[in-house]
Amino acid sequence: MTQYLPPNLLALFAPRDPIPYFTPLDKLPWEKKPWIYNGVSQYLDLFEDPGETPPPTRGETKEERHARKKQAREERHRAALEDTVTQWDANSDENIQSDPFKTLFVGRINYDTSESKLRREFEQYGPIRRIRILTNTKTGKPRGYAFIEYEHERDMHCTYISIATTNDFAYISLSPVAVVGFATTWLKKPDLLGTSHSLEYAYNSASGL
Repeated sequence: MTQYLPPNLLALFAPRDPIPYFTPLDKLPWEKKPWIYNGVSQYLDLFEDPGETPPPTRGETKEERHARKKQAREERHRAALEDTVTQWDANSDENIQSDPFKTLFVGRINYDTSESKLRREFEQYGPIRRIRILTNTKTGKPRGYAFIEYEHERDMHCTYISIATTNDFAYISLSPVAVVGFATTWLKKPDLLGTSHSLEYAYNSASGL
């Protein structure tokens, strides 16, 4: 059938020219002199003395590195809290404006709760002088708790007895609000929540009132 193809297609099936032969530049493997293998006895004097070898060092694993950094952060945070509490004096703080014996600590507040909502729920127990919702000093976001100062101390005690002792939590912004205790409890007993939390609560509760 190929004889019927045109010349241009027959040229595609034509064999190529043979590959030219060139003399190799190096000797062939079987023509080379075999390599003579010797021992290492002549190099033993160059080896290190076993007595001078340093002990092997063990590298730090990923888990150990994370644990070390975590412990360092906790120590820095603990030292900063202890230093803050040491320098803080409630009697000489100019930011304190309210009477702690008339102030109630309220926790578990919804972050969307406003001062007007707290006043509406807690003003039924007596006239309120001031409400302070604690916020983050850097971001300005609420921290979930507040201090409510009443005009009279008996109203504050009435609120605590009516809500805290009877577990009758008020629902504000679809979130149950827990009345934890008096502000004087946080000022006089900062060890109720442990070192890491109580120092921060004691500092914020006193400096923000």
